[in-house]
Order: sequence, then C-alpha cells, then structure tokens
Amino acid sequence: MDLIQAILIAIVEGLTEYIPVSSTGHMIFTSSFFGIQEDDFTKLFQVSIQFGAILAVVVLYWKKFFDFSKFNFYIKLACAVVPALILGYIFDDYIDAVLGNPIPIAIVLILGGFVLLFIDRYFQNPTVTSEEEISIKKAVTIGFWQCLAMMPGTSRSAASIIGGMQQGLTRQTAAEFSFFLAVPTMLAVTCYSVFLKTYHESQLKGYELLMQNGENLKLFLIGNVIAFIVSIIAIKFFIGVIKKYGFKPWGWYRIVAGSLLLVYFIYLK
Repeated sequence: MDLIQAILIAIVEGLTEYIPVSSTGHMIFTSSFFGIQEDDFTKLFQVSIQFGAILAVVVLYWKKFFDFSKFNFYIKLACAVVPALILGYIFDDYIDAVLGNPIPIAIVLILGGFVLLFIDRYFQNPTVTSEEEISIKKAVTIGFWQCLAMMPGTSRSAASIIGGMQQGLTRQTAAEFSFFLAVPTMLAVTCYSVFLKTYHESQLKGYELLMQNGENLKLFLIGNVIAFIVSIIAIKFFIGVIKKYGFKPWGWYRIVAGSLLLVYFIYLK
C-alpha cells in the first residue's frame, strides 16, 4: 500500500463509518477496485484507522463524553458494548473468512438497502427523545442489534440505529446513541487488532506490523488524521439528512451501489 492508496481508504472510512452503508464493505471494494494488495498490513490499516473516526465523535460530542457528573452515561455504553466484545471474539475467524469474498457483502448491501427503504414507516411512534431516557436494558438490546454488523456489509451504524428505533428512540436519538456506542466498540476492535491479534500471513501481531518499518507507521498516522477530519464532516451531514429525509436515501444508495458492485465482481472482475 502506498501513500495515495492509504489516503483513499482513509477518506472512504471517514465518509462511511457513521452512515448506514457499511464502511468495511466500502473499504474492501475500494481496495479491490484500485488493486490495493490485501495483505496483513492492509487488513490492519482498514481497522486501525477507525481510531481517527472514534476521535471525531469524541470531539463533536465532547460535552457529553467529558461530563463526569453523569456517570450513568458511561454505564450504558459499557453495558451496550459487552455483546459485541463477546460475540466479536468468538466469531473473529469467521468474519475474516467472509471479508475475503466481496460478493456476499454486495448482496448484504442490497438487502440492507431494502430494509432502510421501509424502516421509517415501521417505527412511527417513538417515545425516547434523548439519551438520558435510554434505560440500561434498552442500551444492552441496542448492543445486541449492533452485533448484526458482524456480517460484513450490514453496517454497524445501520444495525444499532435500527435497534434504537425498535426500542422506541427517535431517528436522531438513535443515530446519536449509535455514534456514542461506536466509541467503545471501535476502540475495543482497534486495540484488539493492534495489540492482541496475530495475523495469519505474517504471524505477527498488529503492533509488530506497524513497527515493522517506518512507512507502515507513517501510513497509520496519516490515515487516522484523514479519517478523523472526514468523519467530522460526514457525521454533521448524516444528522442533517436523517432529520429531513429519514433513511430512504441511504436505502436507495445501498441498492444501487450493491447492484453495481455485484455486476462488477461477477462479470467484470
């Protein structure tokens, strides 16, 4: 992976992490389309630049994250992230295997698009209008919904937002809680990928791949900075869209993008 390719993937990550279109799927498709080698470092890079996206949420919602007088907020996030930590660890090898095949991811993109077309119609009477009204039970339930994103192409944000709406949250409250939940979730995934996970091809842990040479570390740092900047823009844009139009635009996007990608990987690749 060279610098231009790293920047491209980081932009894609920043644009797609917090909108319901599957950032992982988009990064895999981008890598394949531009001929970026899917080696161990590329796999690590695609996960580790999520750290920059995490910082974007913390910066945008810093009053919420650093209001230590509301300890219940942290309890909710801690409880909500537990299902993903347990199931993610159990199914890690299965997830890696699926990530190597873009065709199922394209199919899931299409199917998820149809879900988003009708999701606003299904949840029309929300009762929870702010994070303070979310109970720990609701938070844990949303955490289990988030686990659906372990199927690549599903979208972590889509799964957790739909879970929030199923629990009675308004669109905006569900989206914002999805952003909050992303912080411990992606922080855990990033730390696991960098410090604990051993990669199959090189038999090296993530931090060993990063420190293997100066170029890897440079790409890691640049990628996180770009993902951070682009994520801030994407989050503000996404909130504006769902307030005005709901989730239907993202549903049509997923259907069109998934269909084009399916054609590309079946007939043109």
